[in-house]
Amino acid sequence: MISTLPLVALGGAIGASLRYLFGVAVMRVFGATPFPLAIIGVNVLGSILMGVFVVAAAQRGLTHLSPLVMTGLLGGFTTFSAFSLETVGLIERGQYGFAVAYVTLSVGCSVLGLMLGMTLARGAFV
Repeated sequence: MISTLPLVALGGAIGASLRYLFGVAVMRVFGATPFPLAIIGVNVLGSILMGVFVVAAAQRGLTHLSPLVMTGLLGGFTTFSAFSLETVGLIERGQYGFAVAYVTLSVGCSVLGLMLGMTLARGAFV
């Protein structure tokens, strides 16, 4: 565990930094929007990448990298706590339609993204 912890921490630092940069890029492209595009974007992209990694790791014998990639990098990149905060913020502002759309799209697209990532990886690593 002692040797695994630095890998998780390194991955988390990289993932959180990438999440920040992704948010900056989304803000520059779309400007300020009432809908949390950056958060849903990282959650869906992170789910796709998680699906790719799960398959690649299993097929290529890379499961030893799971603490670095899955727990650290992708855990730091995706944002379920931020997702929850954004949802409550939408509800508190009375934007119930946006809240429902945000929760539905975040969960649905993230699950579909993971499945897409797995499918892509299975095709690439056959």
